[in-house]
Amino acid sequence: MKTKTIAAGVTAAALAAAATVQYKTKKHCPLCAAKSLINKTRLSQSADTGYNSGVALTPPMGWSSWNLFATKINEDLIKQIADAMADSGLLEAGYQYVNIDDCWQASTRDNSGRLQCDKATFPNGIKSLADYVNLRGLKLGIYSSNGTLTCEDYPASLRHEAIDADTFASWGIEYFKYDFCHNVAIPSKAPKVTLVEFSKLGEASFAQFKPSEIKLKGLARIVKDNSKKNDSGEYIDGVSSRSGSFSVEVNADESGEYAVTLTVRKESDNDRFLRVMVNGKDEYHMYLSKGRVSQGCRRIQQVITLDKGMNTVEFDNPVGSRMDSAAIQYKLMGRELKRATKQYALENGTEEKPIVFSICEWGLNRPYKWGLEAGNLWRTTPDIKAVWASVLGIYETNVRLYKYSAQGAWNDPDMLEVGNGNLTYEENKAHFSLWCMMCAPLILGNDVRKFIKPDGTVDKESKVYQILTKKEMIAIDQDALAVQCRRIKTGIVDILVKPLENNSVAVCVFNKGNGEASTKVDISKIANLGYVNLASKSSYEVLDVWENEKFECNTEITAATKKHGVKVYIIK
Repeated sequence: MKTKTIAAGVTAAALAAAATVQYKTKKHCPLCAAKSLINKTRLSQSADTGYNSGVALTPPMGWSSWNLFATKINEDLIKQIADAMADSGLLEAGYQYVNIDDCWQASTRDNSGRLQCDKATFPNGIKSLADYVNLRGLKLGIYSSNGTLTCEDYPASLRHEAIDADTFASWGIEYFKYDFCHNVAIPSKAPKVTLVEFSKLGEASFAQFKPSEIKLKGLARIVKDNSKKNDSGEYIDGVSSRSGSFSVEVNADESGEYAVTLTVRKESDNDRFLRVMVNGKDEYHMYLSKGRVSQGCRRIQQVITLDKGMNTVEFDNPVGSRMDSAAIQYKLMGRELKRATKQYALENGTEEKPIVFSICEWGLNRPYKWGLEAGNLWRTTPDIKAVWASVLGIYETNVRLYKYSAQGAWNDPDMLEVGNGNLTYEENKAHFSLWCMMCAPLILGNDVRKFIKPDGTVDKESKVYQILTKKEMIAIDQDALAVQCRRIKTGIVDILVKPLENNSVAVCVFNKGNGEASTKVDISKIANLGYVNLASKSSYEVLDVWENEKFECNTEITAATKKHGVKVYIIK
């Protein structure tokens, strides 16, 4: 075997040696073990197609309860926020989502297994609140976690994806943030299958397949079973960690729901998982928990939909790494949200309300690699804090990911802290400008009620209000080209370039230093960038966005920036 690098610090020779040890001690397939070890170092999930939910075609704009209020939320507060957003002009500026974060839930699900709200803090229910928010011209968002509990230990949505999506659709939810607390990864091991059966619901099986009658792919193989606890005397192995798959052709006399039942060997060492793909398009999940090995076999079952006539049903385990697990789980919830909103609208004769799906797994599992297919936006970083170091650190991570951003699919560097903490005016302005340049979702986290003065008029003199409603900056964020900026210079001062429609370009000069700086911007070099539609000419029209000044210049701008400050120009 030739030695080549598989991942940082891991060689094929080392993996083969590890596999040989595993084989000698546990009597496993050496090739399977080597492949499993390789898989754990990489992500196999990708984004072949877009999520295409029809919403968030520009970065979502709204407000979230978490950054300022955290666990201390209630129905009256959310109504007050909605009123303030509508009355202050934030809605007119583009902020349309009012998002409830964690702690809206009761501590238990209801008798039907559905999530329910805290009856003391949300006495009229979430649907009633959604109706109120809608009457103000806004849309309601809600929160759960891809785990056994939310971050504040309330009931969450892992293994409850379908029923929770149905619940949110019935309430009229239009934005969903899905966190990553208390996540349990999908097992990478597959069960050892001794029999595959199909039946109509409530009837005996009409089709049975023993291992010798099943088509195998990859490293899947038939193993003789001498335990005398298996009627077929053999089982299918080699399907764990993306190593292989097996499939059958089953003929259904009519389209509809059927039960697929697997008889599998009992295993005590690990939980097990299989993905079921029907005709290459419909996906189902089958879980098997580890248990005591007394009798030799167990039965696991899943309801699937078959078409009339011949169907191909394939079984595999696509999980090689924790990254694969996260991608599969978030893609599942995304599919359920799209299904639920369509189904609710069809069953109730109403217009569909698609749900913006906000993936929030903190960038741990490279969501920018698979998020395009899973949802509308994905967190690329840990939680933001209302301190400059946090804003700067998050910017440094997110600015590098420009190639993964696209229309309807956004890198999310987390919510805005403009107006929170002790950020200076220059830092608030820079924070907002950087997020706009990066095509980031603009989700406010400050107390927007403060924008309404005691006499009911809008406090348009508020520096925070002026930043958050700066229409030229919002237009850069919401630009129809949907192109995230690229950094063309970095150091104490960064220069960011973002193509805009109508053959113009936004340029941001960002001073990360602790003193004032003077930086020259060469427009002729920017015009020659391959991703910019800016004509090369002798002079340009320039708008200094924050100073509200228009001027003409030749091919160079000298930008003077304050400590932690920015200059933003729109050049035509």
